[in-house]
Amino acid sequence: MNADTLNKDLVAILQKKEELNKLDYNDARYDDVEEELHDLEDDFNETYGDYLEEVLEDVHSKIKSDADILLPTAYLASSVDGKELEEGEESEGVWVESDKFPGVEMRLVLVANPPRILLILSDQERVLWTAE
Repeated sequence: MNADTLNKDLVAILQKKEELNKLDYNDARYDDVEEELHDLEDDFNETYGDYLEEVLEDVHSKIKSDADILLPTAYLASSVDGKELEEGEESEGVWVESDKFPGVEMRLVLVANPPRILLILSDQERVLWTAE
């Protein structure tokens, strides 16, 4: 897997998400931008889905989580800079439960620059995988 190409495609989706998040639902461009985002996500899942699902299986195994593995785009952050993560936004990524951290609320989030999967605990984040 080419980490640079993965990152470029990941950044393109995150930039489109940022663009969409800046628009009001009543904006004439909203539906078009949303459709562009869905097309980018579909292409991303088709191109990287099998590879990232294996990565996510390994990540789930590391944290001893038996939660279902979702499509890679479900784990995406909302922006390129990850500011939402720093601000403690709870809508980022996918909530998971872990036998390794019982009773602790946590999320897995796929971020860019470099492409990596973070485990977000209440007041900390841990990198569980980085693309090479």
